[in-house]
Amino acid sequence: MSLINIRKADIEDFNILSEIWLEASLIAHHFIPETYWKAHKLKMQHVYLPMSEVYLAEHNQQICGFIALLDTQIAAIFVSPQYQEKGIGTGLIQYAQAIRTELKLNVYQENPKSVQFYKTLGFEILEEGIDLETNSKEFLMHWIK
Repeated sequence: MSLINIRKADIEDFNILSEIWLEASLIAHHFIPETYWKAHKLKMQHVYLPMSEVYLAEHNQQICGFIALLDTQIAAIFVSPQYQEKGIGTGLIQYAQAIRTELKLNVYQENPKSVQFYKTLGFEILEEGIDLETNSKEFLMHWIK
């Protein structure tokens, strides 16, 4: 894929970012009921994104993904399904790795593709846990520069 631009997101971007979040969540987290994701879209747009440091990826001036950071925690990273497998997620993680000395994230165990993606980028599993909202098993993963 040609040049990807990464920039800090503005509040005006949060609507499209929450759409990307919903679309990608429904595919990546198919083991959690669709109603859960749809019920949380507005909270993502109006609460979670505004409280985070958010960077988005653009290709040909089209927003195609984002990463949301809370200090060293990757609170969210999502790429629009039509742009997946094109290096955008890798670019977003590498951007975060360039501006932080350590990163942590939680990832569902039932999403082995994402677990492997993070391992490829240097993350290691620290511990297992349960996401209390979804009652799904998850890993806490960690990366240090």
